[in-house]
Amino acid sequence: MHNDNALIDQLKNKDERALSLLYDKYSGAIYSVIIKMIRDEGKAQNLLQDTFMTVWNKAENYDTNKGRFYTWIYRIARNKTLNVIRKNDPLIQTDDFSVYTNKEVAISIDPKYLELNGAIKKLEDHHKEAIELVYFKGLTHREAHIEMDVPLGTFKSYVRQALKQVRETYSKTLSLILLILTAL
Repeated sequence: MHNDNALIDQLKNKDERALSLLYDKYSGAIYSVIIKMIRDEGKAQNLLQDTFMTVWNKAENYDTNKGRFYTWIYRIARNKTLNVIRKNDPLIQTDDFSVYTNKEVAISIDPKYLELNGAIKKLEDHHKEAIELVYFKGLTHREAHIEMDVPLGTFKSYVRQALKQVRETYSKTLSLILLILTAL
C-alpha cells in the first residue's frame, strides 16, 4: 500500500510510468470484473482502456481517506460497464411494471419469481444490495464486500439476515396465496 501511495502521488503529477505500473498491478482484477458483467471480450477490453484513461484524467479526485485505490478503480469500471449495458439494451416494461431487456423473457416470467422479487424489495437497502451483488450480479462474497465497502464478516451477516427475511416473507406470501386459493 505504501508503494501504491507513492505511485498514486506520481500519477496525480501525470507520471506515465506510475500509470503503467498501476495498470500492471490492477488491470487483471479490473478486467475480470468487467468481463463478468458484460460478457463480451471486445467491449471489456475497450472498457478497461476507458477505465484507465479515466484514472489518468481524474487521478486528482482520488482521496486515500475515502477508500482503497482498487475500490476507486473498481467503481469507475463498474459504472462505465453499467452505462454501456444500459445504453445497448432496450428495456421493455410489462403490465406489472417490471423492466426486461427481452420481450420473450418478460412474457415467460414465473409468478413465483414475482413473489420472490416482491420479498426482496421489502428488504432494507443494505440487505437488498448484498443479495443483488451475490445472487444477481454473480460476485463472490469477497468481491461484494469490497463493492459495498464493508468488512467481509459484516457483509456475510447481511446476506444471512437477508436470506432469513426473504424466506420468512416468501413463505408468508405463499401461505396467504394458498389460503386464498383454497377459499375459492
